[in-house]
Amino acid sequence: MSGGDSLAWPAPAKLNLFLHIVGRREDGYHLLQTVFQFIDLCDTLHVGLRGDGRIRRAGGLPGLDPEADLAVRAARLLQEYTGTRLGADLDIDKRIPAGGGLGGGSSDAATALWALNCLWNLHLDVDALAELGLRLGADVPVFVRGHAAWAEGVGERLSPLEPAMPWYLVVVPPVHVSTTEIFADPALTRNCQPLKIGGFLSGDHAVNVCEPVVRRRCPEVAEALEWLGAHAPARMSGTGSSIFAAFPTREAAAAVHAYLPAKWAGFVCRGMNRSPLLARVAVNCAGRMHSG
Repeated sequence: MSGGDSLAWPAPAKLNLFLHIVGRREDGYHLLQTVFQFIDLCDTLHVGLRGDGRIRRAGGLPGLDPEADLAVRAARLLQEYTGTRLGADLDIDKRIPAGGGLGGGSSDAATALWALNCLWNLHLDVDALAELGLRLGADVPVFVRGHAAWAEGVGERLSPLEPAMPWYLVVVPPVHVSTTEIFADPALTRNCQPLKIGGFLSGDHAVNVCEPVVRRRCPEVAEALEWLGAHAPARMSGTGSSIFAAFPTREAAAAVHAYLPAKWAGFVCRGMNRSPLLARVAVNCAGRMHSG
């Protein structure tokens, strides 16, 4: 690839189909059970090669310091880990709402790891990239591996899963929810009975235990949950603020979306069990991806 080339790499959003907390580690981190599923709303990273070792970012979230951007941090981590002297231009077209529990920053980081692994000819496999991703955040490995997954531990112990792929209506109230504050709230349920994968797939009761805490702290999220819940069973993704409901067809989801109050953002999307990033990797990194 010549220095002037730039390729577009997808970075999909995710939903947490449920979220249970089953305990805590000695270091205070919460032990989770959740299911990650991708949706077809994507950020796009345009990645170009630099020979001078510099990492430059354009686009991205307005007001976010480039050095705090997870995609930039991923690039620098990969440089440090491999010792490469190459650099990159990262132009990030953001479509995933920030702070809504949809994983946009983590997905951007995973896509940056894969794109630069290919662009810099580093030949790292998926296990090595997922391990690096975990240093950036607990959600990054599932985006690196690119399959819907049952997750345990702090979210890093992943088992590929094939849940149903409905159409979703996602509603995004203009509220920033602090994950740190939600997990520190003394009212948070931390002793859920662990679920089995088979039980979840067959319909065993599963909830998002963060919802009661977020409802109390963020009345607008509570209002959105009530509104969407009047049309279909609604649930919050992660620690919020995004909420979602599943529908059998695009038309059914769009019909409810048509009545969405103007004060909230929202969109219709399709659930996906395979990330579109994997197709890009297959085309541009043939022979370098190995499952573990």
